[in-house]
Formats: sequence, structure tokens, C-alpha cells
Amino acid sequence: MAALIGAASASDFPAEIVLVVSNRADAGGLEKAIAGGIPTLTIESRPFGKDRAAFEAVLQSALDRHGIELICLGGFMRLFTAEFVQRWYGRMLNIHPSLLPSFPGLEPQAQALRAGVKISGATVHFVIPETDAGPILMQGAVAVRDDDTPETLAARILAIEHRIYPAALRLLAAGQIRLEGDLCRTVGGADCGDTLVSPAVK
Repeated sequence: MAALIGAASASDFPAEIVLVVSNRADAGGLEKAIAGGIPTLTIESRPFGKDRAAFEAVLQSALDRHGIELICLGGFMRLFTAEFVQRWYGRMLNIHPSLLPSFPGLEPQAQALRAGVKISGATVHFVIPETDAGPILMQGAVAVRDDDTPETLAARILAIEHRIYPAALRLLAAGQIRLEGDLCRTVGGADCGDTLVSPAVK
């Protein structure tokens, strides 16, 4: 979230962050948002229990009041109903610390290490009712080291997350992302950069 706020402070960024919402009053992101001059709102989810639709009704009302056009999830661990997700299809982003579709769900770094992969990373994707399965906007990769732990790998992936989430939001807000069925296309093409090989070879 802090990376998005920082990126959006640039005069040429095509999106404005107008509200940070949390379902927990003790979320650390709220203080960061306030420090960045961003309005915040807490909608405690606990009083709603398992009634996700009731929570979402209050959330949707707040989004409507603030004129929200795009949602960027970050560390939001509460599941949405299919109805809410479908209402925001193509306008709600999430970031996951793996190269999806590999290693969705919990503890993706540990999953990657158990699988013995040589490259991992992060994925920005549209949210759909299925967990970590929506159309992919952008991915960033890091090499996996033989001595990595879930914590060391997570730290390197986090640096990639901070780069690609603002970049993906920029593309979407600028109208450079087009959905074709379950696939994202970048309007006008994109520079895919260099190939990453791990372990490095000469």
C-alpha cells in the first residue's frame, strides 16, 4: 500500500488514491495512509461474523460515497462473496507472492521451496471468485537460492511486489490493459525485458 501511495503522489500517475479501507482498526497500513495524507476508514468485520454479504453492503456503500473506481487489495485476508467480486470484475486488483498459477493460497514461499523451483516472484492479478486465479496483469521474478528460507525468499519477493503493483496499476488506470476472456493484454505491447535464468549460466 505504501508503494502505491508513493507512486500515486507523482504528478503524471494516472490514478489517485482517495481512500484506504481496513476491516481491522489495528492494521498498520492505516497509520501509513494517514502519514501520506490519505483518508482512511475502518469497517470492522468481526461484528458481521460469517455474514459476508452484510459486511460487503456497508463496504460498497462507503465505496460509492467516495466515488471509488478501482480497488487494490493489499494484505486483506477476508474473502469476498462471488457477487461482490463479479460486481468489481476488471476493477479489483490483488498481488500474490508467487508466479501464479503456481503456489496459490497460503505460505507460497514455503510451497516454492518445497517444490524446489529455481525462480519465484510475485503476480498482480484481477480478483475473481476463485482464490488467486484471476487474469494476470503483471509478474516479477527473483532467483531462488539454495540457502533460502521462506523468510529470506519472501523479503526478496516483497521488493518485487513494491515495483510491480504500482506499475500494474499505472497500466490499468491509463487504459493500457484489455481483458480478452481470461487473459490480460497490454495495449500497444510492452517491453518484456531480459530473460532470467537461475542458476546463472555462462
